[in-house]
Amino acid sequence: MAIDRYEEMNEMKIDVLKEMGSIGGGNAATALSSMLSAKVNMTLPRAEILEFNEALERLGHPEDLIAAVFVEMSGEIQGIMLFIVPQEFSDEVLFRMLGKTRVELLEMEEIDSSVLTEIGNIVISSYVTALSSLANVEVELSVPQFTVNMLGGVMSLPLAMMGQHSDRIMMVTGEFRIDDKALNSGMLLLPDVESLNILMKKLGVD
Repeated sequence: MAIDRYEEMNEMKIDVLKEMGSIGGGNAATALSSMLSAKVNMTLPRAEILEFNEALERLGHPEDLIAAVFVEMSGEIQGIMLFIVPQEFSDEVLFRMLGKTRVELLEMEEIDSSVLTEIGNIVISSYVTALSSLANVEVELSVPQFTVNMLGGVMSLPLAMMGQHSDRIMMVTGEFRIDDKALNSGMLLLPDVESLNILMKKLGVD
């Protein structure tokens, strides 16, 4: 049965998103392992449909400074994806890629933001590849955009863009482990409702 709003998703449909998240996270871990020359795993993801404030609480405090990589989806599936990069995640990546021990998010040089943008792009592309393969749909991605802002400001972007579909946010969260060091991250997967219905129909989920 087609839905009109995110909150109408039943447990079976949410389980499908978890499966996509699990495959996408596995693909992302493999790609990051090669890029970082380290052992990278990802915990089983959580797929949730949350009110805006609940989503904020899952990711941290509204005034936490974070980086984020934003991509728009087009083609058979339309919507947005947002990868949240906390300071700790940034520190680990920049140390392994550039040998830098600590770079404050607001003091990053162009090479720092380029590395984090590429990492975010790899993670997002891994999720989209999983989605495309499972549902046999074609999805195109825009050039990734990088930003540094307070968490509340970053999270207001998907709400502004997708608010006509719901006042809730669809979020897939998981924990990357780089050489057994746990690093939290957040992935917002927000297809519009029409695309979500197409996706579920392709997968045979009512």
